[in-house]
Amino acid sequence: MDDRDRLTERFEEHRPRLRAVAYRMLGSVSEADDAVQEAWLRTIRADTGEVENLEAWLITVVSRVCLNVLRSREQRREEPLDVQAHDPAVGHEDGGDPEHEAMLADSVGLALLVVLDTLTPAERLAFVLHDMFDVPFDDVAPIVGRSSQAVRQLASRARHRVKGASPAPDSADLDRRRAVVDAYLAATRGGDFDALVALLDPDVVLRADPAVGPTPGPLVIRGARVVAKGALASAERARVTQVALVNGSAGLVMAPRGRLYLVLAFTIVDGKITEIDVIAEPDRVRRLDLTVLGD
Repeated sequence: MDDRDRLTERFEEHRPRLRAVAYRMLGSVSEADDAVQEAWLRTIRADTGEVENLEAWLITVVSRVCLNVLRSREQRREEPLDVQAHDPAVGHEDGGDPEHEAMLADSVGLALLVVLDTLTPAERLAFVLHDMFDVPFDDVAPIVGRSSQAVRQLASRARHRVKGASPAPDSADLDRRRAVVDAYLAATRGGDFDALVALLDPDVVLRADPAVGPTPGPLVIRGARVVAKGALASAERARVTQVALVNGSAGLVMAPRGRLYLVLAFTIVDGKITEIDVIAEPDRVRRLDLTVLGD
């Protein structure tokens, strides 16, 4: 067996862990596989003969690749509203191994991926590597170009977001609001126009920020029937939407491929939805305090 074969064998031994790191970083199976493949290409071009801890070295390489992807994603944020879902918990359109994809999704959870997507790239990398894979802060620091103390602070901020910073709302009131939001999501998924209209105040107002599109400016829609028709147009996207706490109140988050794309914040009065704010601008989304709720 020559050196290339031995390196290939050792890389394959570490591939599952590298893929797990990349998936938690990126929230996408296909992007995780691409990151691991890029790490392999960098590995065969590098001199690894003197590397004492190959696994740690490979995690560093794949983490740098993922950091570049996250930073590029921050700059572009160009996922269209009609994107088809590829999150492993939803479908297998990317042609990967469904069983392994399901295992990855179950091990992380869409709820956690949604919260991770509110973090900055450096925060996400610091939290994932240290809190989820026990990588020391001293080893994380060179990857993000920060001091160990700065990385510790990044992870602390991320941990705070992941655990949830909202004060606990009144449980009975939250249950009532969540019931309305659950019904709204179910009616949207089921294409039930009459049920949607029944949940909406006759004078309901929906406001969408410019990032939602397709108009260049904010969009304002009024009236239960018009808003209901718009919701039904989003029925396909509703399959990658979950109920969440949005600043302490019941709302919805949409996360195709495990990447948080937009948030719906609801104002509910006497059991009727009176306002819906659709938020997609990255800076606005990042400032929200989000906790995805289980079924």
